[in-house]
Amino acid sequence: MSWRDTLPETRGKLLKGAELAPFTWFRVGGPADVLFLPEDHEDLEAFLRGLDAAVPVTVLGVGSNTLVRDGGVDGVVIRLGKAFGRVETMDANRIYAGAAVLDATLAKKAAEAGLAGLEFFRGVPGTIGGACVMNAGCYGAETKDVLVEAYAVDRAGERHVLSAEDMGFTYRRSEAAATRGLIFTGAVFQGVPDEPDAVMARMDEITARREATQPIKEKTGGSTFKNPQGHSSWKLVDDAGWRGKPFGGAQFSELHSNFMINTGEATAADLEGLGEAVRADVKEKFGVELEWEIKRIGRAK
Repeated sequence: MSWRDTLPETRGKLLKGAELAPFTWFRVGGPADVLFLPEDHEDLEAFLRGLDAAVPVTVLGVGSNTLVRDGGVDGVVIRLGKAFGRVETMDANRIYAGAAVLDATLAKKAAEAGLAGLEFFRGVPGTIGGACVMNAGCYGAETKDVLVEAYAVDRAGERHVLSAEDMGFTYRRSEAAATRGLIFTGAVFQGVPDEPDAVMARMDEITARREATQPIKEKTGGSTFKNPQGHSSWKLVDDAGWRGKPFGGAQFSELHSNFMINTGEATAADLEGLGEAVRADVKEKFGVELEWEIKRIGRAK
């Protein structure tokens, strides 16, 4: 008898061998050993408390910057749903968003409430949970600039409240998320009162800029590499000659050379292989180490 035969009771859904490709923007990758869709916060906590501590747990958000390898993912993959999708204005300066809320939705709700400072989330293709994990940001602003506190549960199902300082934010990373095995369930953000129309206008500018410069309608994972100190990843990829160059069913976009895309029939191995080939080439030509921004999970086939 395996651990999959002795899973805790749950009010949510437990799907054994569930395909994960449909949950990712790249549309590639193998199945989860078990996919868990919790009914609510209490269901999530109870499940984690009852799950064998030796079973790996992976959280999958909207899959915008995640590459699931072709062999699938060991253990339990957790995907938060409707119960974690609430957005609520708290006062004139603060707004709460659940971990499953799209970053762009938070930006829109804040704008409607006349709250400025969160416009940049309109350009981040992910969820609030992911933003907490990786200090997501764009156009000169980051999650750390506006986060007041975050709410999470640990691997044992215990609740935690973390201040912005507790999060240990650095460039595209939260030390707390990386080292404490936390699953974020929501967060509170600080803004500045402003006219809704003015906030909306700034968001429209961000949208127009993204559409003009990024392949947002392709099967992509957003920015592939973090920007090394003193460099732009897109320029390094471009200067190394990889813009638009095919690699199996994958390539770096003609529109933005730090965006890797599935041209239609790519495997996860194609995409990861392309990224590694580019990293090696950039290191050899320019002596610069590119670091993945896309999260790669699971096992090779």
